[in-house]
Amino acid sequence: MLSRETERSPLTQPPEADVVLQFVNTHPAGPHRLPEHFKSAQDMHAWLLENAMGSQATRVTEADAARARELRDALITVLLAHSGDKDITPEVLAQAEGRLRRIASRYPLVTVVTASGASLATTRTGVPGLFATVLASATELAQAGVWDRVRACRNQPCHFCFFDRTRNSSSVYCGPKCGSQASMRAYRQRRKELTAAPPT
Repeated sequence: MLSRETERSPLTQPPEADVVLQFVNTHPAGPHRLPEHFKSAQDMHAWLLENAMGSQATRVTEADAARARELRDALITVLLAHSGDKDITPEVLAQAEGRLRRIASRYPLVTVVTASGASLATTRTGVPGLFATVLASATELAQAGVWDRVRACRNQPCHFCFFDRTRNSSSVYCGPKCGSQASMRAYRQRRKELTAAPPT
């Protein structure tokens, strides 16, 4: 559950963002040379062990790995929309949001109310518990007003995901290198268009 202190300071990366980012950054990200962690059931099981989210006894199926990719890719589409990626059209975003609704219906959450506040939790364990926890974290970030600060780098083909800590919520690249690459690509495209334009 997000604390009052976190709600006051958008520059602080909340633990719920850590949960979401750890999950979505399992995809192969361009310059970061990250591997595909959900390629198969075996790969996903290894990732769960590496991140202390499971044990040797945790059962992971190929269907689980496929569903993990589906959830992750839909979330990344939303995070690219947060970054203003021009390739995320309203139609593409609507499709991703539809997938997220369908996935969420399989992993219902419960509200835990205490004297200090309320939070969302899952009653599931294993892979279903992981999916539900990621969805709960996204919900709590949205309720705290910082969900749009969880973004995917809009530099192709990076899409590494991060939490925007800037005061004016202006970061759209995961780092200066990707920002420079995107700027250079845009510059070259403008030069190409000017060269191709017929003389007036």
